[in-house]
Amino acid sequence: MPQKSVCVYCGSRNGVNLSYTQAAQQFGSLLAQEGWRLVYGAGDVGLMGEVARSAQAAGGETFGVIPVHLVQREVGKTDLTHFVITETMHERKKVMIMNADAVVVLPGGPGSLDELFEALTWRQLGLHEKPILVMNVDGYWDALKALLDQVIDQGFADASLAEFVTWVEDAETAMEALRTHLT
Repeated sequence: MPQKSVCVYCGSRNGVNLSYTQAAQQFGSLLAQEGWRLVYGAGDVGLMGEVARSAQAAGGETFGVIPVHLVQREVGKTDLTHFVITETMHERKKVMIMNADAVVVLPGGPGSLDELFEALTWRQLGLHEKPILVMNVDGYWDALKALLDQVIDQGFADASLAEFVTWVEDAETAMEALRTHLT
């Protein structure tokens, strides 16, 4: 059976809550322990760097994708198993999702939201059937969940949209859900 790959979207900053950093570190380690490859934005800053360094420390494979204009800003992590430089952000997102079997969203900012919404839109349009998990560490994504519910409640998306997102609270629960989806 080929190695599974999990695309992780998360912040290029650590955020104010230490639990975000701890979740990223634990998730990177658990991915590696499971023998699954991390696919992510190739940065060595913020939660991105935490998840990647933790995966590497646990012996995991890493596949990083970064657009040329962010190599210095996000401190492109060149010691990854695979390091890909794209021309644009759109290319970055496409390469990441096309090289993954699932998507997991940790706490992050506008970039993480952009990545999530593109993956979710592509799923809604039938361009992929990959599971999308949102790790709601300490309720970070509560407002997002409420917004998605409102979008459905107000008739701007079919109720099936809610089925495309699996909400988890922590790294261990995310791994349990991924095992269910990927094995």
